[in-house]
Amino acid sequence: MTEAVTYAYAVARDADGSLAEAVSELPGVSDAPVHLVRAREGHDVVIAVSPVPERDFQEAALRAHLEDIEWLESVARAHHSVIEALAARTTVLPLRLATVYLDDERVRAMLRALLEAFDRRLTDLAAQVEWGVKLYVEAAASSESPADADTPTDLSPGRAYLNRRRAQRHAREDAYQDAERAAERVRAAARSHAVDRVQHRPQQGELARGPGDNVVNDAYLVPLHRAEGFRADVMRAAEGLRGVRIEITGPWPPYSFAAEVEPLKGGAR
Repeated sequence: MTEAVTYAYAVARDADGSLAEAVSELPGVSDAPVHLVRAREGHDVVIAVSPVPERDFQEAALRAHLEDIEWLESVARAHHSVIEALAARTTVLPLRLATVYLDDERVRAMLRALLEAFDRRLTDLAAQVEWGVKLYVEAAASSESPADADTPTDLSPGRAYLNRRRAQRHAREDAYQDAERAAERVRAAARSHAVDRVQHRPQQGELARGPGDNVVNDAYLVPLHRAEGFRADVMRAAEGLRGVRIEITGPWPPYSFAAEVEPLKGGAR
């Protein structure tokens, strides 16, 4: 028989006692059924968990798995799927990917130790969702040169090349200045709707969804009733600015705003 450990997905509020039945059909990591761990009877703060093979989450094995993109994507999809299903029904505090405990009792002990902090944070996040806002400088706009008509026709090939390079540099500088103006406009527009903001590192390489250079990668916590106004005002922030693109994603469970309570102190592996 394969030894199992407990994988924890999220802290949630089970206000009416119906969450256990709702999650019972959810497939978690390794397709294991999801269930709830409760600190004590009568309290509505719970943690959604499922059993996973211990061999996959031992320290050395987990380090190796984190280099395996296919395995990592599979776990991330299952992790997000459970959290998303919970968020459709209640307020959640998503836990970090691959948060694993020895067993359900270790999870229960952690929950009891942090119950008041979890309760307060769930109250803070009620009826609010996360929206991602990314700002890109379009690659074409940042590198294109002015029209050939603006370039003298009697230049030598070398001088013409230098002129084109100078024009490209100026175009790129202009695009980044426009991006700074757009970022200021985004922040001003978001402030009238969002209650909190987290700045993430701009994405590069395979993480960047392009086209263009990602120069802003922020998350906003927005009340549900202000979502449409938030989207509309933020999208308008780049109007009239050449070579700047805004991408809005969401709504998401509040991944970026759940970290004020650190569950790993409760005894994770």
